[in-house]
This record gives sequence, structure tokens and C-alpha cells, in this order.
Amino acid sequence: MIKILLQILRTGIVTEPLPPAGEPGIIGSGIKEPCIIEPEIKEIGTKLEEAIRKRFRRSLTIRQVDAGSCNGCELEIHAINNPIYNCERFGIHFTASPRFADMLLVTGPVTHNMEIALQRTYNATPTPKLVVAVGDCGCNGGIFGTSYASLGGIDKVIPVDAYISGCPPTPVDLLNGILKAIR
Repeated sequence: MIKILLQILRTGIVTEPLPPAGEPGIIGSGIKEPCIIEPEIKEIGTKLEEAIRKRFRRSLTIRQVDAGSCNGCELEIHAINNPIYNCERFGIHFTASPRFADMLLVTGPVTHNMEIALQRTYNATPTPKLVVAVGDCGCNGGIFGTSYASLGGIDKVIPVDAYISGCPPTPVDLLNGILKAIR
């Protein structure tokens, strides 16, 4: 418990500040312009869109799997689908079934209870399948490590194509990691 508390204190606040009220795209401003997007997101998005069209023709379908995380990474994954980042405009879609997925986005250290479920999800995903380990816990077990309840990183159970480190990784890091996995 103290280990987790120290991690929280070291990390600090990682959320992005809200733009001032009245800027275009802010809810309640009365202006119907699209949200202001950072140039970095546009650049990554353009590269993602090109890579997705080359490899998957139209869109990349992702199945997100929580293998036992604290849900910090899931919050950031949900953020890439919000109106600011809007990953769907780049051709990224999320699915509830691994049978329709091109990529598995796996978070958290693999708990003993999730080991079989993760293997079944991986086996149900059609080939060619991509696996991306998200967050420090997904990469190497993070602060949970290997214990009586945890096997450690995702690569202990299924093969991993790309790693996105961070506790939790930012939405920009997630988009970069997905791009890395596609390439």
C-alpha cells in the first residue's frame, strides 16, 4: 500500500488543464466550431490514418482487455475516444468482441484469475493479431510486480508486439504506441 502511495506522490497531477471558457469548441461557449486540436495530435493522427489505410484498408478495430489493472490506463484509453482526441476520425474503432478485433490493447499486470481469459481472448482474435501492452504494469508488472496474485507483464502470457510505458501513459503516447504497433 505504501508503495502505491509513493507512486501517486511521485507522479503528481497528470491531467491536462482545461482551456479558458469561451474558446471555440468549449461546451457552453455558444460557438459551434470544432475543438482546438494540438498540432502534435493532428500529426500523429495523419500518420495513423495513413498506416491504417495501408495495412487494414479502412479501419483498425481494437479490443481493450483489462488483465487486472488499477484502471488508470483505462481512463486514458477512454480519453482517446473523447471529442478532443476523437480516435475514430483516424480510423480507430473499439469492439466488445475479440472475434472482430485486429489489435488487443491490454492493461495491467496479468492476475492469476485473468490468465486463462487473456489466453482465450488472444486465441479468439483472428490473425494477423497485434498485441499492445499498455502502462508500466502491462509492460513489466509495474508496482504490482510478480506476486501471489500477479504473473507480471503481459508478455508472460501472450506475445506482445509493442509496449507503451507510463503510469498511466498519456493519450498522445497511446496513439504513438498504436502507430508503432501497426508499423
